[in-house]
Amino acid sequence: MRRTLALTTAAAVLAGLGATAYATTPAADRTKPAPRPLAGLRILLSNDDSMRAANTSNSDGLGLYELRRAMCAAGADVVVMAPWQVQSGKGTAVTNGGALTAQRRTALPAGYENDCAGAPSGGAVFGVCLAEGGCAPDSPSATPADTVKLALRGGLAAKVGWRGAPDLVLTGINSGPNIAASVNDSGTVGAAVAAIDQDVPAIAFSSSGDASQLFFPRENYRAHAEFGARFVAGLKERGLLTSAFALKVDYPDVSAGQRAGAPVWTRVGDGAVVYHAYERRGSGDTFDIALGLCEGDAHEGECVENRADADSTWLLGEGHVTVAPITWDRTYGTPVDARRELKAVQRYVEREAPRP
Repeated sequence: MRRTLALTTAAAVLAGLGATAYATTPAADRTKPAPRPLAGLRILLSNDDSMRAANTSNSDGLGLYELRRAMCAAGADVVVMAPWQVQSGKGTAVTNGGALTAQRRTALPAGYENDCAGAPSGGAVFGVCLAEGGCAPDSPSATPADTVKLALRGGLAAKVGWRGAPDLVLTGINSGPNIAASVNDSGTVGAAVAAIDQDVPAIAFSSSGDASQLFFPRENYRAHAEFGARFVAGLKERGLLTSAFALKVDYPDVSAGQRAGAPVWTRVGDGAVVYHAYERRGSGDTFDIALGLCEGDAHEGECVENRADADSTWLLGEGHVTVAPITWDRTYGTPVDARRELKAVQRYVEREAPRP
C-alpha cells in the first residue's frame, strides 16, 4: 500500500522541533559523581535538521541537543557545527562557491543551556550559513557535508582552538529513521560520510517518530541519545572507533512506553519506506513534489524489500535498534578492506553492546 503527502506535510516527517525544559535530576542523585566514560574524547556534532530547535513537531534540531546533552554528561568535549536551516534530503551535497559563516548561537533552547558547562569548549554551538559577515534569520544554509568539511578543514581550529581532528564525528539525532533507499538521500548519513572521507570516525544517529511519523517525541531522542553515549563508550573502550567505515544507528519509537529491542547488525534495505513522488498539475508543465510512503505489506515497485537483514525490517517491523556499516565507496562488489575491524564491530553490536 502506498500513500503520498504534500511536501509541506512531508517536511514534518523529515524536520521540526519544540524546545521545552526537561526534568532536572533529583537533589539526592546529584551527590553521586556521574560516570564519565567519554572523558578526554573530542566530538564534533552536526546534523541535517539545523541547530534551531524551534518548531512544534520537534523536527528541526531537538535531537541534536539531546545528543549533545548525553555526550557531555558522559564526559566528552563537544562542539556543534550544524546547518543554519533544515537541510533534510541533501545527501552528500556540497556548496562549490561563495562564502560560509559559522555563527555562534548564544541563546540555546530552554533547558539545554548548561549541559556542557564543564566541558573545555563549553559545548559551543555554531550554525553555518551561506553568507559573508553574519547569518540572518533567512540566510541560506550550508549543507550537512559542508558543515563537517568546514569544521575539519579549519573551522574547529579557528573557532574553538582545537588542534588536529576531533576523535569522533556524530551526526543527528535525525527526526525520523534513515533506512532502506532513503539512506542515499540522507544529509545525516552524508555528513558522516564526509567525516570518514577525511579519516575521522563517524556515527549517524536517527530516531523514529511517533505512530503518525509527523511528530518526533523528546522521549525517542532522549532514549536514543542515552543509548548512544553508552554505545560510543563501548566502542571507545574496545578500541573500535574506526574511520574505515561509518556506522548508522537507528532507534525505534518508544514514546508510548514500549522498550526498544536489542541492537541488531543489519544491512541497508534494498526497498523503500519513503520515496519522492511527483504529481502533475492538470495537463501543464508543473509537477508537485510529494512524499510517498510505503505502508503495510507492500508488494510493488520500490516498496518491495528483499533482504531479511534489512534495517527497515528490524527497526519498523520488530522494534529493534539497528546498526549498519556504511562507506563512501559505492563501487558494486568492492572488496572489504577493513574486514577485521568490521567483524570486531559486528561482534560488539551482536554480543556486547548496551541494551536499551
